[in-house]
Amino acid sequence: MAEIPILDIQGVGKTYILNDSRIEALRDANLTVRKGEFICLIGASGCGKSTLLRIVAGFEKPSAGQALMWGKPIDGPAPDRGMVFQDYGLFPWLTVRENIGFGPASRGRPKAEVRDTVERFIALIGLARFADAYPHQLSGGMKQRVAIARVLANDAEVVLMDEPFGALDAMTRERLQDELLELWQRTGLTVLFVTHSIEEAIFLSDRVVVMEPGPGRIASAHQVELPRPRDVASPEFNEVRRELGARLHSHHAKKAA
Repeated sequence: MAEIPILDIQGVGKTYILNDSRIEALRDANLTVRKGEFICLIGASGCGKSTLLRIVAGFEKPSAGQALMWGKPIDGPAPDRGMVFQDYGLFPWLTVRENIGFGPASRGRPKAEVRDTVERFIALIGLARFADAYPHQLSGGMKQRVAIARVLANDAEVVLMDEPFGALDAMTRERLQDELLELWQRTGLTVLFVTHSIEEAIFLSDRVVVMEPGPGRIASAHQVELPRPRDVASPEFNEVRRELGARLHSHHAKKAA
């Protein structure tokens, strides 16, 4: 018997009505994700990457097809799917400790369990010295670590990341990429990660899924066979980058023709 995938996106489409006009944001998207996979979605703006992520998160319902988790339809947000945004989404009136503990506490977990969970994730992201700081007192990289820890503390099995490092400087971005990979390897999480960067996609993922606009759809998927840790300066890495870049541009060229 075949193993049930953690995520199964079957013929998913999304159409919006704007000023009496129909805008098809996503058409016939099909994607199967195995537990523990790290998948990056890349493509030009308007190709449906964020729309697909929001459907998996349960923030939006598909107009066609269905999105399944463990074989059951996704019918709304739930703690087993956590979203990490580029703008962090932290509660500014709560401390680091309180932000991380918000989910478990709001679900009625015992105080001792919440405290132990929070302390574990504070240690995991290396922010023990800032546990009682507020978001405005943190750097961008620190805020993003807290946002990731908050999702994990809420028992997420799938982490959905919408360009989470896009607003960070290059050095902070590289450091957080390394930290995210370490976290992923230690926890066995399943990650669906949206990015505009081909290099970031190759560095992070098991598979790179290329999307194209007009309407948004999945054009192709590519397994990244490079061993970890990956060296972005290696000839092998740059060969994959050239190949993937050529395919990405060829999709766009066909669409423009």
